[in-house]
Amino acid sequence: MNVKVFFHDKCFDGACSAAIFSRFYRERINPQAEFHFAGMTHKASKPFEDGVFDGDENAIVDFKYSSSPRLTWWFDHHQSAFLTPEDAANFRQDRSGKKFYDPTYKSCTKFLATIASEKFGFDAKPLAELIHWGDIIDGAQFESAEVAVGLREPALQIALVIEAAPQHDLVPQLIPHLATMPLAEIVRLPLIAKHLGPLLERHKRSIEIMRERADARGGVIYFDVSDLDLEGYNKFVPYYLHPESLYTVGVSASPTRSKISIGTNPWLEADESVNLATIAEKYGGGGHARVAAISLNPEDIVNARKIAADIAASLRR
Repeated sequence: MNVKVFFHDKCFDGACSAAIFSRFYRERINPQAEFHFAGMTHKASKPFEDGVFDGDENAIVDFKYSSSPRLTWWFDHHQSAFLTPEDAANFRQDRSGKKFYDPTYKSCTKFLATIASEKFGFDAKPLAELIHWGDIIDGAQFESAEVAVGLREPALQIALVIEAAPQHDLVPQLIPHLATMPLAEIVRLPLIAKHLGPLLERHKRSIEIMRERADARGGVIYFDVSDLDLEGYNKFVPYYLHPESLYTVGVSASPTRSKISIGTNPWLEADESVNLATIAEKYGGGGHARVAAISLNPEDIVNARKIAADIAASLRR
């Protein structure tokens, strides 16, 4: 049995969700299953190309829905989980009992573990550490900005490598370890250790870059690092530098996309009337009420800067 698992790439929650799904599937569905992991990135075009669902069973975790009849399993918690109304209708009509959605969960890791335990009898207790940190990191539930930026915990160091390492096949190799090993052992694996030192130095430099470039006015921090290799920057650095600001709007770039990131300071009380996912959806993006993103084609960086500036001005008002 070949099971193909699509997950949100370069994302700790996406990697943890894939790890929990694979362990659950092997323990409760088919112990002989062979897994192939495929990382997915939000982009301007449709995320799933024709023919990608080529496993005997196909699963998506922590990523947008697909109405393909080849999709077997789906778990997600994003407000913007459906690209089209037709996709949403397809999900509502599904009677397989294998597709699950709940945007009230702060992480797909905890959501998937809960569903697997309650509906399929999966014992998630051995993965309690992974579930705890998946929920902390994706839900921005840190005690302070200093903890989020200090990167002292093994989970935060692993998350740094997942988000920022240049090795494209790193996360698929890492997922089986996340499913079976303590985080303190994983951080010492050569797969992680070879990237960690350089990335920690890059992280320190990024703090100084953000200090120079962040324009904090009217409760909003705006910055543009699209000319630098900083797409995987720590999103809590702006709040660490400007703790009085409620929102961030940032522009970054990579060979595959121009990206606008919108966030809310998790240590300040948010304005319930402001939904960042709804704002992002106007430009083809999405996410959650408190954190969202918009992906454009890499050549659309000028337009990305304009959209980001408009969003920052709107939030300042």
